[in-house]
Amino acid sequence: MRKYKLEITVFLSGALTMMLELIAARILSPYVGSSNLIWTTIIGIMLTSMSIGYWLGGKLADRNKDNDINVLSSYLLISAIATSFIPILETNFIEVLAQSTNNLILVAIICATVTFGIPSFLLATVSPIAVKIKNNSMDNVGTTSGKISSLSTIGSIVGTFFSGFVLIPNLGVRNIILGCSILLWALSIYLFNKKDKKYYLWVIIELVIIIGLNLLGNYYFKSAHPEIIKDVDSEYSRIWVRQAQTEETTYKTLQVDTGIESYINQETGEMGAKYLYYYDLFEYYHKDAKDALMIGGAAYTYPMHYLKKYEDKTINVVEIDDTMTKIAEEEFGLDKENPNLGLITQDGRSYLNYTNKKYDTIFIDAFKGMNAPFELTTYEAMKKAYADLKDNGTVITNIVSPLEGKDADFIQYEYSTYKAVFDDVKVFKVNKDRQNSETQNIILIGFKGTTNINEQKEAYIDLLNSEIKDFTSNKPIVTDDYAPIGD
Repeated sequence: MRKYKLEITVFLSGALTMMLELIAARILSPYVGSSNLIWTTIIGIMLTSMSIGYWLGGKLADRNKDNDINVLSSYLLISAIATSFIPILETNFIEVLAQSTNNLILVAIICATVTFGIPSFLLATVSPIAVKIKNNSMDNVGTTSGKISSLSTIGSIVGTFFSGFVLIPNLGVRNIILGCSILLWALSIYLFNKKDKKYYLWVIIELVIIIGLNLLGNYYFKSAHPEIIKDVDSEYSRIWVRQAQTEETTYKTLQVDTGIESYINQETGEMGAKYLYYYDLFEYYHKDAKDALMIGGAAYTYPMHYLKKYEDKTINVVEIDDTMTKIAEEEFGLDKENPNLGLITQDGRSYLNYTNKKYDTIFIDAFKGMNAPFELTTYEAMKKAYADLKDNGTVITNIVSPLEGKDADFIQYEYSTYKAVFDDVKVFKVNKDRQNSETQNIILIGFKGTTNINEQKEAYIDLLNSEIKDFTSNKPIVTDDYAPIGD
């Protein structure tokens, strides 16, 4: 093991670099979201930091005439301390900066640079310094450089898969940050030569500092957010369950990224989001509807409302994130044993593509503004949804978008796409008090065949009166090949 300590260090440094990149997205997501633009920013900043680290690491390696491995050990120790500052910076820097401006891309650039760029830069210096130390002559520099680069890349691959599939959903980012910090500290000790009693005293002090910084960061977060009941990392998202107090009542909310996905009145158990009541229009337009499918469960607030209100009907819910379903059961009162409820842990588009079951109604509630899974927005997806409907069925979709103006592309693209697929399309404005240029909930309904109207119109009159009967769009349809909207 001692013989290959440089190779082991390079491998682990590559793995830890990719762990930090995945952690960066989770740490930043509650404050700036996790759209393609944010991911692009994070990856770009990390690659920039690594490029500078490779370049400067090579310069420092050339200055290290004695090939002293203790230099590399010191960089790993500094990287361990820099990583330990991440939990502190989340509350005292990232959140503060995000609250000070609406320019989320700028916030992501600054926060990714300050919070994650420094440890990534330091870890990138490992490879060129290792190459220099391994080569006492220039005869085999190519072989050594290729070997070190390969080990670093293999480490990055292992770190990516191990973090994404194992560590993040099972340990959570805070524990991973602590683990990365301690591992970097241990690597610095592993590399250091000529250890004496004074050195061991210092490494104990260093470990106390590293653990103390991580604990301090957790303390700051909990002090700043006493309303957060759960802070959970699933395979797909960072999820917060929070209590929100208003003058009238207390709500329990489920937040993914920057958006509130679901919330309920804790006193009555009723769903809080007004737009969800528009899904009940399925019964007005198709009074004999019995079987429903919902794509996007989140806290399952509408499915629970549906099962309570329509005891003679069934609903299947497709939710890709099993952790969401567990949270809905533990925190929001979902009864998974209800015989009229079907739970399907699967990607929504995949389910539409391959199911053989036909439904009277399909509810889609998987969009977060422009951060929508594009594969559920396209002509091809809606053709599958149309095929999965029974005669006279409806697809009812919640879209978050302005109705008009420069930011209204989402609803206009989707309206054009629905018009190309369904026999009729209707648009409803959920909040009548909002200006059309403001971002808001919009309900889009696509019909297959004719409607089978419920005679009890007065029960739905408030909802029906919010229909926008003159809505038009000149946007092209969205396809799997051309989808200018998405996550």
